[in-house]
Amino acid sequence: MTTEFTRRDVRLSNWREYPYSRWTFQNVSELVPVAPISWPRGEDEASPGSDRIRDMPLRLPGGLQTSALEHLTQSHGDAFVAMRGGHLIAEWYAPHSAPDAPHLIFSVSKSVAGLLAGIAAEEGLLDPDAPVTEYVPVPQCGAFSDATVRHLLDMTVSLRFEENYLDRQSDFDRYRRAMLWNPERDGGKTETLEEVLLSLPKDDYEHGERYHYASPVTDMLGLVVERAAGRRYHAYLAEKLWRQMGARGSAYVTLDREGTARAAGGICATARDLARLGQIVLRGGIADGHQVVPRAWIDDIAANGDRRLFAREDGSFPNGHYRSCWYATGDDHGSLAAIGIHEQWIWIDPVRDVVLVKLSSRPEPTDDDATRREIAALGQIARAI
Repeated sequence: MTTEFTRRDVRLSNWREYPYSRWTFQNVSELVPVAPISWPRGEDEASPGSDRIRDMPLRLPGGLQTSALEHLTQSHGDAFVAMRGGHLIAEWYAPHSAPDAPHLIFSVSKSVAGLLAGIAAEEGLLDPDAPVTEYVPVPQCGAFSDATVRHLLDMTVSLRFEENYLDRQSDFDRYRRAMLWNPERDGGKTETLEEVLLSLPKDDYEHGERYHYASPVTDMLGLVVERAAGRRYHAYLAEKLWRQMGARGSAYVTLDREGTARAAGGICATARDLARLGQIVLRGGIADGHQVVPRAWIDDIAANGDRRLFAREDGSFPNGHYRSCWYATGDDHGSLAAIGIHEQWIWIDPVRDVVLVKLSSRPEPTDDDATRREIAALGQIARAI
């Protein structure tokens, strides 16, 4: 652990708070029920170390000049991995981090769900244009009752829900209690994740009219994929994606009290395995010469999001879009990104043939200035490395 606190200090009520998060983000299975995605096989490649980024100059928003390595330490980085041409070329870990410990990746999990949906579609198990109710029974009063799978994939569901990570009173706390991430209240109603999802109300606009980022949408996508595949989410993910990409580290996903996987934010994996995942996307869905994710699905992610809807609600990438749970950054390299709160990133630069992974324990769940700095830093590192 660290000298700052002991295990006794860590509770379900504070495990995502700093400084506890420096340890808990790599030890989630001590706090929340999990299901295994993969067992550790041991890495077969020696670490290249961090020499290539040690003195790499970065110019960040606000005129700040620093080095890549200084940026990693100053921004609460836990792990960093860089691949180019499929080869590991740089790697760094904070003193409190363990390279073989699966790290919580939060909403990068959504991008994993997006790829898994593409696999299920290719197998003929899932129709992206079908109504959600074809796979999951939803009451008429529920927001998802007239939504399609494509609405889930692109975050265009009309849902009355605020993504407020620090709130402990509203539906967001209720949602997190159902996924067993927050403690139950005395006398409060005990609910499953599916019960909460089915009860959430529709907003006063139609599906497809707005981009509205809300994590329950991707948890519903996880349920849809699970029901379509006829297998538990973690097992289908393990067989169809994780093993196919040659994962070598331990990985798992958090569960609710009924064993429902938290597809929107509960996956824990090593930095190297996340780089392997990014490499599949970079290679058009191919791993070890095999088509794991459909090429057309990857191409669609890069080309077919609605920039107008995205720009109206999200200022992170002014020329970008959101498609099948991935961000297209809109830069001149056609870079793609998977992003999680507390600063978790996969960055893919197809022009430079580079995949970057950064895992962090930043104290704030969201911070617009920090996100702008990270976008600038990762883009520059990908071009320079």
